[in-house]
Amino acid sequence: MSRTVPTPAAPPAGPTARRESERERRHDIDLLRVVCTAAVVLVHASAEFIHAGHRTTGVVGDSAGRFAVPAFFAMAGWAALAGSPVRGEAQLLTRLGRILRPMAVWTALYLLWQFVAGPPLDDGAEEVLHALFGSVRAAYHLWYLYTYVPLLLLLGVTVLVVRRRVTPRRALLLLVAFAVAPAFAGDARTLTGLPLPEWEWSVSLSSLGYAVAGGALLAARRYGPRPLWLAGAAVALAALVLYQLTVRHPAAYGSVTVAALTFAVLGAGRGVRVPERARALLGRLSDASFGTYLVHLLWVMLLVRPVAEWLPRGFWAPVALAVTASAAVAAAFAVSVLWGRLGLRRWLG
Repeated sequence: MSRTVPTPAAPPAGPTARRESERERRHDIDLLRVVCTAAVVLVHASAEFIHAGHRTTGVVGDSAGRFAVPAFFAMAGWAALAGSPVRGEAQLLTRLGRILRPMAVWTALYLLWQFVAGPPLDDGAEEVLHALFGSVRAAYHLWYLYTYVPLLLLLGVTVLVVRRRVTPRRALLLLVAFAVAPAFAGDARTLTGLPLPEWEWSVSLSSLGYAVAGGALLAARRYGPRPLWLAGAAVALAALVLYQLTVRHPAAYGSVTVAALTFAVLGAGRGVRVPERARALLGRLSDASFGTYLVHLLWVMLLVRPVAEWLPRGFWAPVALAVTASAAVAAAFAVSVLWGRLGLRRWLG
């Protein structure tokens, strides 16, 4: 259970855009959030099939869901810059707390699960230290939040300084701390001789680009004919499958093929009209997407991994991947909706 899936996908820190009034709520964004959450589960389910020897099936499944992480960065950019920009420093820090609190709880739960279900990690105390620095094998899918938190901080501070013309002192100090932490950790490693982990709380230029450019696309008034975006998504998906089968797997999120697929999906999904009778259910699922992301790895390990390892190689693999991934998606959403109704979303996401 301790194996790490290379370059795993991860989704959403959804709480930043959940507070719109029903009148202003973007139902197309809700739909994108739910679809992307399901796509993340598909990516991790596909990884289990790849590890079990079903490479072609796993790569195709991974390609079909690889747009999800960049799309979540785009939705984060839309929320932070256009959909629900912060109005003050306290609100920004509250948003960070809504992410960090469940993140800490689930990191502890996954470490406990690893200890109980095994095989045990090399050093439990070292794994906890790695979790503080930005990498934890027991919950490898949380890597996304180690990027999302500083991204949200950067965008929020920018909004406060540029649009609100205020100086958020605590948030600025926190941003500076994130900026100098990698060099500080390296210097501490050199001076003390301790095997300190690399500092991974950081924002890449590609994630920032997805946040700004994708956010602009989602906020645009005109976005072109949907059939053209759908055709572009189909072509980009075929190119990505070919790229991952012949050149590199997993494809970097900043690669041309992933970017093409991501923006095509965003363009196709932007402005979709959701029937009024489906909006209440879609809203509940959207609100549950962050918790679904946090818990889904357990369902992938419980439902997908045993089937992938038992299944003989052959034409049954695509069907098995579709069925088990769908079951993991349904189970993860169901438990997240349940603890939301029990008032536990503050702690469990």
